[in-house]
Amino acid sequence: MVQSGHGRLTSGIAGLDEVLNGGFIRGQAYLVRGGPGAGKTTLGMHYLAAGKARGEQALCITLGETEARLRANAAAVGLDLSGVNFVDLSPSSALLAQVQTYDFFSPAEVEAESVTKRILSRVHALKPQRVFVDALTQLRYQSQDVAAFRRQVHSFLRFLSELTTTVVFTSESGRDLYDDDLQFLSDGILDLTAGPEGRFLRVTKMRGSGPRAGAHAVRLGGQGMRVFPVLPVETTRVPPRTEAIPSGIPALDELLHGGLERGTTTIISGPSGVGKSTLGMQFMVQAAAREERAVVYSFVEGRETMLLRSDAVGQPARALVQCGALSVEEVHPAELSPLEFANAVRKAADDGATMVMLDSIGAFGMAMLAPDANNSLYSLCRYLTARGVTVLAISELRALGGELRITEAGISPVADNILFMQYLELHRQERVEVRKTVGVLKKRLTDFDKTVREIEITNQGIRVGQPMPGLQGILTGAPRWTEPRRS
Repeated sequence: MVQSGHGRLTSGIAGLDEVLNGGFIRGQAYLVRGGPGAGKTTLGMHYLAAGKARGEQALCITLGETEARLRANAAAVGLDLSGVNFVDLSPSSALLAQVQTYDFFSPAEVEAESVTKRILSRVHALKPQRVFVDALTQLRYQSQDVAAFRRQVHSFLRFLSELTTTVVFTSESGRDLYDDDLQFLSDGILDLTAGPEGRFLRVTKMRGSGPRAGAHAVRLGGQGMRVFPVLPVETTRVPPRTEAIPSGIPALDELLHGGLERGTTTIISGPSGVGKSTLGMQFMVQAAAREERAVVYSFVEGRETMLLRSDAVGQPARALVQCGALSVEEVHPAELSPLEFANAVRKAADDGATMVMLDSIGAFGMAMLAPDANNSLYSLCRYLTARGVTVLAISELRALGGELRITEAGISPVADNILFMQYLELHRQERVEVRKTVGVLKKRLTDFDKTVREIEITNQGIRVGQPMPGLQGILTGAPRWTEPRRS
């Protein structure tokens, strides 16, 4: 979890602390906006529980749900509010009986005075470091007019700031609800949104600090709220190195003039079944055998399927997984947003991964079910290579023939290296055979062999042959080669 620095209070949500650049600033007031079910109250419960865990005085002022219900909801997601104090101002069933007491004053005037006294009395007694108010817009209905409400809120927030109390308060926002006045009165604004594309959090205002910009992914579930920040822009970039990462296949390394450079992104492209994943796994296995930390993320095949295929071609992936040098992770469709996945890969890099393989680019876009999946993948590759991590991205082409394409996902500009694999029509005497070829189309940092070679995937491993003179049709996507006649 991100540790709050001097003058900061943790939100209790690690990803949110990172977005806030360390947490909430002490003595300031933060507005949490959003429609029903956006997660405003859950965020506040995390904030209170974090204060209780640190031995701070924490106070919850609830004007909507009852204390009992808030405690039960918090407990359901594992948040302990046992040491948190409450001022329960939620409407009660006895409210109807109080109508007879309003003989000389309007109900709004009497209720506002009673509410203010109860809040001030409790705050004076506790002198809390943290206050959560849910939802402050409820006071609007107990005020005579908009001006009175604004004066009341301004005085309340100023009173708390003089006690160096950090306040988080919520408002209901929507088409028929407005909280413009609360936005002006707050030191920071956190916007929570929920829609078909997912849940997001944006920090649109924060006095005295620079929060991380962007729409950060949010997940609500059995652990309460989790925030998955937009990946940071790496200010210190590890430059790519010309140190070659070999595949362990002599003829392929000859094509690459030694191998792939560390800290680069490589796309391995080709149609279904041509051997892209197997070729990518070859690099990952070799890295793990050198005691590097290598992680494979599969969006299509299960972990066991990938290991069985490696077994079948003599790659020791299973043994390397068992010893912890290689990880093969299944990414289940529709379970993660792009930012959730990006933060999982980021954690792997934090834990020492030096090579990452994504299998495949197209499946990533379908699995994430998000319109900006390609942009997220582009940002992820840039982030990893900036940290010196080597990335392999498998790109599957739907068509077996046609004009040569590298990827249907539109992220080829991020690639430092491009390896293409293609089926080949081999014309021999009186028959035609289908073989497979491999070649290098791009290599940013060093030169490479421009020839195309036959590649075979056998139970003894991957074999790459010598250059094939006379090969035609590479750029058409339907290479043809007629075996030279022997004299």
